[in-house]
Amino acid sequence: MANITTINWLFICGLFFCMGGVAVLSLMSLPSDCICPISRPKPKESADLLQKPPDELQVVHKLAVLVPFRDRFEELLKFVPHMTKFLKKQHINHHIFVLNQVDRYRFNRASLINVGFRFVSGVYDYIAMHDVDLLPLNDDLHYDYPSEAGPLHIAAPELHPKYHYENFVGGILLVRNDHFEKMNGMSNKYWGWGLEDDEFFVRIRDAGLKVTRPQGIKTGVNDTFNHIHNRYHRKRDTQKCFNQKEVTRRRDRETGLNTLQYKITKVHDMLIDGTQITVLNIELECDLDKTPWCDCSGNAQQAAAEEQMKQ
Repeated sequence: MANITTINWLFICGLFFCMGGVAVLSLMSLPSDCICPISRPKPKESADLLQKPPDELQVVHKLAVLVPFRDRFEELLKFVPHMTKFLKKQHINHHIFVLNQVDRYRFNRASLINVGFRFVSGVYDYIAMHDVDLLPLNDDLHYDYPSEAGPLHIAAPELHPKYHYENFVGGILLVRNDHFEKMNGMSNKYWGWGLEDDEFFVRIRDAGLKVTRPQGIKTGVNDTFNHIHNRYHRKRDTQKCFNQKEVTRRRDRETGLNTLQYKITKVHDMLIDGTQITVLNIELECDLDKTPWCDCSGNAQQAAAEEQMKQ
């Protein structure tokens, strides 16, 4: 049987013992020296297609739903069937990718999204940066391909159950590939909870893009989304250590897609209630000199110092 030590124990229990509606299709591991992004096969152009004028050709956009993830299995069990049903109603061509952080560092939502984008951008032409605990309820929230203007923010401030400030772009944000690349993705400096989406709003603005939001939505903060996060059961990692607070309050002009350091250790194909999803086991790398707050415990710094002494 394939080595599954990188999956946390709760994940294993849910898959094999606790949840009858879940099955693993395969534990697929590509060659150990490279787990490569998925790539688009060359299209076969039929004679009928070549004869049609360009204005008669309908572009079918493909959405990659990127879900940054760690230890949220029970929420994932609700998310996958709900989003599958919701997006099928809209005839959205999509696939769900769970970005499972398996390294020893603090959770880094932005870097996981960068990794997911690198993995899917050869096939999918736009992404949904999607929290696992935020489920849309209003069918008028359309996950369509964003316009030239800029990203489409589904979880608008006037609709989100918790965050209502004007520059908020968290929760659910749809971004075209060309726009994400233009912004150099997201900052890699945000270890722990919060602020990475605020920094991304500044990147959107600096790239000359504009956030658009759903119009004509008749529901409000109490009935547009189901926010399934339990703050008592899962406390957010809001700790600030070293000079984290000072650095992460500023626009990051140093890191992004072009500085991303990571390994995808496994790619898992799974079924949840009949829906196939892809789980990427991701190990992020941390530059302790630049972002020592990736581990506030100091264990990473101590291990690095011991390793250096051995050399």
